[in-house]
Amino acid sequence: MLKLKALLLTQGMHGMISQVEGLAKALGLSFRHETIQLNKFWNFFPPKFTPVIDSILEKKFVCDSRIIISCGRKSVIPSILFKRRFKKEVFNIHIQDPKVNLNNFDSIICPEHDNLNGDNVVKTKGAIHYLTNSEIQKNINYLKPNQGDKKIATFILGGPNKYYSFSEKQMDRMFAKIKNMFVSSKYKLIVIPSYRTPENILKLAFNYFNQDHLVIKERDKKAYLSSLGLADTIIVTCDSTSMISEAAITGKPVYVAQMSHKRSIHRFEKFYQLFKDLGIIRDLEDKIEHWTYSGLDEVNRAASTVKEKMKKNGII
Repeated sequence: MLKLKALLLTQGMHGMISQVEGLAKALGLSFRHETIQLNKFWNFFPPKFTPVIDSILEKKFVCDSRIIISCGRKSVIPSILFKRRFKKEVFNIHIQDPKVNLNNFDSIICPEHDNLNGDNVVKTKGAIHYLTNSEIQKNINYLKPNQGDKKIATFILGGPNKYYSFSEKQMDRMFAKIKNMFVSSKYKLIVIPSYRTPENILKLAFNYFNQDHLVIKERDKKAYLSSLGLADTIIVTCDSTSMISEAAITGKPVYVAQMSHKRSIHRFEKFYQLFKDLGIIRDLEDKIEHWTYSGLDEVNRAASTVKEKMKKNGII
């Protein structure tokens, strides 16, 4: 018998896990994760050209939940598969544009800059995630930087993707700029890597900042939460709308460290402009400013709308 809990389907990437887990928590649901693995042949095809059949899955699993929350390209087909199998017994939610007919899902949650429209679409300002201010405050003392009378700037590093290369030359320029700006203004830096930060870039950051600042050399969620709580100012590399969205929960100034891109970043630019209009972010240029805004909490707003849809469908 299907239980009132969430089955979370992702490709296992941190940003996707943050989104599905954040929504499940905001809906007040217990949950379990399944990492989707497709047969190698089907990895090369987009969802709209992939058959909705069990045999495309390298690793098969059961659905024992009434709510399915999926995120990412590979999770699209198994979510549709279970919806067709169990019909109205399950409520399936996809986060991000699934690139298939939207009617395959009971609800879709996606950022405004995706330009997705439909009766079952819930639009958010930026990406939803699993961070909360209470969790940040709970972990604020995890890091204990010896700062004296200095302010703290938390610098969150992303990693290469199909838009940004993160070459050592690019990052060398970025690190030099940040060091010159913030060190001369009596800031102590906390450098936080993500799961995508290459080892060579992390080593480069360590060489730049380890002497007088705090460089976290391992991926550590508690260090990440603590650094957000301690920060007076936050700097995030431009490659991740998810990390920028997470920083926006704090209500603290968020600088975006821009770098050259390999292909069109039209969707990124729409996101940057939205967050600039909301007074959340500014590009990292050549001066340090301070500003405030109401921290962004989109996951709870989206969850409220989804709950209403779930009630109408008789799920809760």
